Amino acid sequence: MSKAMIRMRMSSADAHYGGGLVDGAKMLELFGDVATELLIRQDGDEGLFVSYTNVEFTAPVFEGDYIEAVGEIVKVGNSSRKMEFEARKVITSPDNKELPDSARDVLDEPIVVAKAKGVCVVPKDKQRN
Repeated sequence: MSKAMIRMRMSSADAHYGGGLVDGAKMLELFGDVATELLIRQDGDEGLFVSYTNVEFTAPVFEGDYIEAVGEIVKVGNSSRKMEFEARKVITSPDNKELPDSARDVLDEPIVVAKAKGVCVVPKDKQRN
């Protein structure tokens, strides 16, 4: 089955709440981008995202954090594609408040911040691969 991954830094524009907290919907946006790549690799078409299930937000994300979103097609039907996603924080601000605001730590072990399952559809007439 296909796998895909994107990594991006959460900017101040992504911060939606006090303290630089990023809205959980941003993780769903990343999952959507990963799903699009998976569908293009699988079928040569962007397809349509039709449902999310089992969405879990497991840790906070803040502006300046680097998030790695990964996804995998776990089942292929005639036109449906079942997928699983995970978002992980890989770089974050240090706990030491005496360091400058620009300081960042690369995490030895990524922190899972969100998980989800989803279903996408690529109509048969749009499948090219």
